[in-house]
Amino acid sequence: MKQIIDLFFRIALFAIVLLIFWVVLNASLSNVMNLSIIMGGVLLTYPLVWLGRKILDRRQTIGHAVWTTTFVHFGLGFTFGVPIVRAVSTYKEWFGWVLPIPSEIGLVLVIITGAASLLTVINLALKGFGAPFFIVLSRKLAADWMYAWTRNPMVLAGLSFFLSLGIWFQSALFILWVLILFAPALLFFVKVYEERELEFRFGASYQEYRSKTPMLFPGKPRN
Repeated sequence: MKQIIDLFFRIALFAIVLLIFWVVLNASLSNVMNLSIIMGGVLLTYPLVWLGRKILDRRQTIGHAVWTTTFVHFGLGFTFGVPIVRAVSTYKEWFGWVLPIPSEIGLVLVIITGAASLLTVINLALKGFGAPFFIVLSRKLAADWMYAWTRNPMVLAGLSFFLSLGIWFQSALFILWVLILFAPALLFFVKVYEERELEFRFGASYQEYRSKTPMLFPGKPRN
């Protein structure tokens, strides 16, 4: 019964995030407000992750880690999700350099990286018995298939997908936003919070996995 209530609670939180996304997507905002969300929202990731890490370290138990992670992920829905929604929906309004790359190339890359992102989700579901975001946190350490070559295939595929979107949009400013603001904030979350949280939940098995597997760019697992 407790697990069912817990699942419904997570689904409710996820529904709230999706509702906020819908509102933000359809909102008519000034250029100043839009820019503030796209840039400032991502920057709020740093204090959110720092605070989450402080709370996580206070009580080193699996239950505490699970609930802290739930609310940190919920917060990331606003510091990552909302800026992404606004950036993707308003990129045509950005003034800046137009990439001299045919949009068809970008579309092909979007399809490839989108498929790769979907495969990482399937990989996590089958090998880690979990799902992205906080709906179902992985119950087993995913260390096979794509996760055997990099500890963060979902992060790598996601960043590649957004860069591909920038090429498809032919927007140099969108790509710069991904590289300068979004990617560093995402990697900060992974290094400062997620790795620590996985260490709490999976202990020595995660430490061994981390010592053998590259963090981001794929490479042959070390013996």
